[in-house]
Amino acid sequence: MGENFESVAISSRIRLARNVSGFNFFTKLTSVEDANFIVKSVSSAISKFADFDIIELKNLSLNECNSLLERHIISKELIENKDISAVALSSDEHLIVMMNEEDHIREQSIQRGFNLYRAFREIKALDDALLSEVDVAYRDDFGFVTSSPANLGTGMRASVMLFLPALERSKDIQLIIDEARQKGFTVRGLYGEGTQTYGSFYQISNQNSLGMTEEEIVDSVSEFVCQICEMEISAREDLLAINHDELKDEIFRAFGVLEECQLLGEKEMIEKLALIKFGQALGFLAISDERAFERLFVDGCGANLEELENFSGLNKEEHARSEYINRKIKEFVRKM
Repeated sequence: MGENFESVAISSRIRLARNVSGFNFFTKLTSVEDANFIVKSVSSAISKFADFDIIELKNLSLNECNSLLERHIISKELIENKDISAVALSSDEHLIVMMNEEDHIREQSIQRGFNLYRAFREIKALDDALLSEVDVAYRDDFGFVTSSPANLGTGMRASVMLFLPALERSKDIQLIIDEARQKGFTVRGLYGEGTQTYGSFYQISNQNSLGMTEEEIVDSVSEFVCQICEMEISAREDLLAINHDELKDEIFRAFGVLEECQLLGEKEMIEKLALIKFGQALGFLAISDERAFERLFVDGCGANLEELENFSGLNKEEHARSEYINRKIKEFVRKM
């Protein structure tokens, strides 16, 4: 199989937390005028850096907000602040700025695969443009002032979404989680903090940002992620040698379900799609359009599916999902 980290590292993200000087944190930001001022000031500053689409969440339906959440563009906290929050999106949606979330400003760069350094360079350029226009809260002793003590210092969170089915099956995943905590890293689920882990997806990130430079944070997360990627690839090779026929049978069964099922729940969809992805990594299946296949993990979720297909009620949602996934699987996936 070779050391193909792209089959393990799904995406990389750098996030910076910032707050406008002289304004209360969101939890005590009682003035709508203050909230609007923050949105306008930040929007004006970042628009000089790149062409952003500025979206005020009060102008979206709840389903439209949830579809952005499923696409990992916004957070639950931003939706909870819907009346005064906003998000800025670059044309290809890899640069994202949330306004009036837990902090006044959350800048993010998201890159495909294992590209933390590229994400870091891009977000630093955006941050420099922002800081030249907006007076951001900063102290010499604490660094950037943030609503959570965990974000003091650089305000940076560097994270990589990993696909670790072999380490799950070999029962080594708990060892990795324990080691991550000991080394100052956090392991989260598919949708970040407080979410379940299923489909073998794990998000690895730094736990704190005080006392480290931005470069040190990126280096440390990258080094740990490299170790995990190597472990996952080795575990896949071991599994193939020991359980080749059992794995092939399980993956082909998942393939058959997604081709022919009549009702499909969201969690089952993610787990079965993950098995298809695992099957490609093991050489059992071929996916003709990788990006289109990855979109199925999002497009098949409730809010995004509702944007694509008209339905109402649980069974109709599960039926619409099954029809959509049946069609796409037959289009993108074949046995080797």
